[in-house]
Amino acid sequence: MERSAKELGYDITLIDAEYGHSGVASIYLIEQQGRVAIIETGTNNSLPFIEVALQDAGLSFDNVDYIIPTHVHLDHAGGAGELMHKCVNAQLVVHPFGAKHLIDPSKLEAGTIAVYGEENFRKLYGSIRPIEESRVIEAPDNFKLNLNGRELLFLDTPGHARHHFCIYDKKSSGIFSGDTFGVSYPQLSSGKGRLIFATTTPVQFDPGALLNSIDRLMSLEPRTIFLTHFGPITPAKDVVDQLKNSVNKFKEIALEEKETKENRIDRIQLKINDYLLEQVDALDINFSHEECLNVIKMDTQLNAQGLDFWLSKTS
Repeated sequence: MERSAKELGYDITLIDAEYGHSGVASIYLIEQQGRVAIIETGTNNSLPFIEVALQDAGLSFDNVDYIIPTHVHLDHAGGAGELMHKCVNAQLVVHPFGAKHLIDPSKLEAGTIAVYGEENFRKLYGSIRPIEESRVIEAPDNFKLNLNGRELLFLDTPGHARHHFCIYDKKSSGIFSGDTFGVSYPQLSSGKGRLIFATTTPVQFDPGALLNSIDRLMSLEPRTIFLTHFGPITPAKDVVDQLKNSVNKFKEIALEEKETKENRIDRIQLKINDYLLEQVDALDINFSHEECLNVIKMDTQLNAQGLDFWLSKTS
């Protein structure tokens, strides 16, 4: 099998989840003297890549103590049940609001099918295996986990979803941010920086809470943000400003379309595209607009759906 892992230092390995294709979703493996925590699981299709990364490090599923999805959206937690089945020594660490959905994933499956459709759901995720309640640890705000002497601090970070936490790793001075710190694909970058923007997917987008969560992450002065979509990024001021500006802009775009009765999602997506292409041009990214939109098409589509749903709640 082709290797899809990259060493990042501080005993952290990035594994490409191959979510649809390469470079979309990251899984992070943290090793501490032979014991392992896996942050994010990708989908069932991602498990072989995790196994290869463990083998390359001289480890196996038996070395895994903790499996930690940042939230229960299935690009982050879809493989959790199958991975727990293989990692017989592991416990699942999950946000208190998300635990029930991985213990009994029936509602999670139904909600995801409503967004993606049955055919796409089965192709991306297959079926979601339930996890025994006795193997689940709920991690509330400020929960601390000891990985063989390495402390991981859990921070409640609503905004993208209410069942979302981020994980601060003191050893690397890094934060595993899930979707709280947005989306940034390395290929959409230049000497001026990387395109980064918020993810507002259905159904729990809360712009005020998201901005507060971003500020909370920055209060820890992290050296690195380990994005799920995709890879590590340095949270310099211009990066943080660009991210926060996108939250405000997406909210503004949605409110402009509040009274629209037909094709509202399409109109919101077109405005998101226009805004992000302005950012691409400002960064002098050497991609055509068509190439850029091809990279972010799924994100902007889901963002538009999420903003439309948010508008329906604010009406």
